[in-house]
Amino acid sequence: MGLIVQKFGGSSVANAERVMNVAKIVTDTYKKGNDVVVVVSAQGDTTDDLIAKAKEINPGAPKREMDMLMAAGEQISISLLAMAIEKLGYHAVSLLGWQAGFSTDSVYSAARIKKVDTKRLKTELGNKKIVVVAGFQGINKYDDVTTLGRGGSDTSAVAIAAALHADKCQIYTDVDGVYTADPRKVKNAQRLSEITYDEMLELATLGAQVLNNRSVEMAKKYNVQLEVISSLNPIPGTMVKETAKMEKMLVRGVTKDADASRISITGLNDVPGVAFKIFASLAAKNINVDIILQSVGRDGTKDIAFTVSEAHADDAVMAINSLPFIGDAKVVRDDTIAKISVVGAGMETHPGTASTMFEALFNQDINIQMISTSEIKISVLIDRKDADRAVAAVHEAFFGNV
Repeated sequence: MGLIVQKFGGSSVANAERVMNVAKIVTDTYKKGNDVVVVVSAQGDTTDDLIAKAKEINPGAPKREMDMLMAAGEQISISLLAMAIEKLGYHAVSLLGWQAGFSTDSVYSAARIKKVDTKRLKTELGNKKIVVVAGFQGINKYDDVTTLGRGGSDTSAVAIAAALHADKCQIYTDVDGVYTADPRKVKNAQRLSEITYDEMLELATLGAQVLNNRSVEMAKKYNVQLEVISSLNPIPGTMVKETAKMEKMLVRGVTKDADASRISITGLNDVPGVAFKIFASLAAKNINVDIILQSVGRDGTKDIAFTVSEAHADDAVMAINSLPFIGDAKVVRDDTIAKISVVGAGMETHPGTASTMFEALFNQDINIQMISTSEIKISVLIDRKDADRAVAAVHEAFFGNV
């Protein structure tokens, strides 16, 4: 019938009962005449537990060794799932990332996929086996195991779907689709039947945890049809594709990102090239920068503020302080912020979106510290303690009467 790639997250395989549930979903898809490749994450909190074990031994462990450790979680999951599939009477084979043909660069803990050699995958599919692949991992030119970073199993699944020209890539999660906000925290959050790649990419980048942003970017590049679907509630999910049907609602979602730090540099010499040198030094450290604000120069100086993920904040401050021209400029890190965003195609041509968002925050007496806009999103920085209240208020402003 077709080739389906299915990805299951850690909560979907957290215990024996759920592993058997996943095996049933997979074999039901196979029984319909489809070839099936399954990509699996580590069980439940396994990854966090492994990180904790590493910190007990060496809090500053080399990233290469951390990748060797982290990859073990998926190995457990794939072997157990293959056993469950065999128990149901179907042939399965489990493959680690390198066995499935994943070649990556050598950026340990945040590796990028260079290619997927599909020879082994095609051989196993040709033998009518269900192929179970460890997500989140690959191998570099030194034959070292590498990992793709948090959420990397989504990227693994999309990469396989793209390389094999799969008919569909299904991302199974503990929610039954993409919602206008986190349904576990916002009572009237609404499930979307479909969403565009661009909208989903913004939502994923801005804090929505249902899909990894790199996976969405890859799906768009290779036109992989994605479906976000629940492993626990068998109903149609959310389709992510190039274009979505016209709907009444303009805003597609409201997100919160509490994993953000603001770096402020005050008293910089106001000369050409300063901003370039600062952000070039961050890029050299593989540090992604989001919201950027530069003040108008005065008295020969200017101020620059920007946000990075909290995990990269220490490295960002060190990189900036190492620059010879920083001199007497003051570098300050602030971890008390959160980023609240609204996302939707066509915002730029629909007046009132920003004012609706700002009014909702004003009514809750929430102060806006920084603002960033694009054609399909508006983001603001606020105090982190107000984040959940802000999401609820903004969501109510846009979706309360829908």
